[in-house]
Amino acid sequence: MGTRKKVMLIFGTRPDAIKMCPLAIELRGRDAFDTVVCVTGQHDAMLHQVLDVFGVAPDYDLAIMKERQTLFDITENVFEALRPVLEREAPDIVLVHGDTTTAYAAALTAFYMNIAVGHVEAGLRTDSVFIPFPEEFNRRSVDLISRLSFAPTAWSAENLRREGKPEDEIVVTGNTVIDAMRYTIKKSFTHPILDWAAGSRLILMTAHRRENIGAPMRALFSGIARLVADHPDVKLAYAVHPNPAVRQLAEEYLGGRERILLTEPLDAVAFQNVMDRAYFILTDSGGIQEEASAIGKPVLLMRDNTERPEGVEAGTIRLAGTTEEGVYREGSRLLDDPAAYDAMHRAANPYGDGYASRYIADALERWFAGR
Repeated sequence: MGTRKKVMLIFGTRPDAIKMCPLAIELRGRDAFDTVVCVTGQHDAMLHQVLDVFGVAPDYDLAIMKERQTLFDITENVFEALRPVLEREAPDIVLVHGDTTTAYAAALTAFYMNIAVGHVEAGLRTDSVFIPFPEEFNRRSVDLISRLSFAPTAWSAENLRREGKPEDEIVVTGNTVIDAMRYTIKKSFTHPILDWAAGSRLILMTAHRRENIGAPMRALFSGIARLVADHPDVKLAYAVHPNPAVRQLAEEYLGGRERILLTEPLDAVAFQNVMDRAYFILTDSGGIQEEASAIGKPVLLMRDNTERPEGVEAGTIRLAGTTEEGVYREGSRLLDDPAAYDAMHRAANPYGDGYASRYIADALERWFAGR
């Protein structure tokens, strides 16, 4: 390939850090690349928890996060802070991940500066550009300007082909979150949540989507409270997102209940290990669908659709919708019907073999060699 090529990874949220740190480790271990890691700090403390877990020290931390930040704030601050970094480093390619506002703003900044963009976790789609908001717009926009699209599955690759992406710019790799779990899942793990839930079936929950805040979240939380109340052998741990609106609803509907634990967000190791010991997962998140599927944990998705339909098709994910009756019905089904639970528990993981970072690095070497 000749001279070393400079690859810059840019990410800013905790979920993106979980998925990009294994790639940073892989690239930093290869002589073909000079690897630069830039974090925006779209999330702050939660982001740095993940970096510490993986031992990935960023070369740049833009530290853009501020209290009650808006999408306008994040976008504007990434533009302003990232441009001088790209001018200084002049990378041969910028890699961004997924669907965050950091990914969108960083990719657009690189595009304006005529720097190639590679999109990790490319090609995910729902049936509406507004759902989830703004993530669906972000990922479609990044895919439009990317020179390399690292699709986690054949389904996501086909989405890119259908939209006109050239075949030689698409690489199917699996999802790097499966790589991450090889670092984080530990048989000897202990945690206060597991002590609290001992002797019960533990449901692990996250809920934070913008489009769910308000009436949908009130309905979901009402259904969840009923679900736990009607199943005395169940305990539910909810890792509550820092968003004040989410926290207010969580306290109002789920606080003060003996078998529901509202906890701070867990670091990557804690969350994935508690998930590994949970009975099933309730979430409206994206990446958790893949993480749980990789370890055979049924996922009830508190959304009306998903950009990860491979899991629904394989049987690891089931759409619970955003109504009280929907989440209560689907949760009761898993708790009351052993055959239904076993079918989801044993379903095959469709999201990769745990070596996505290696495949991405190999593809980058081939791409640079062919230019």
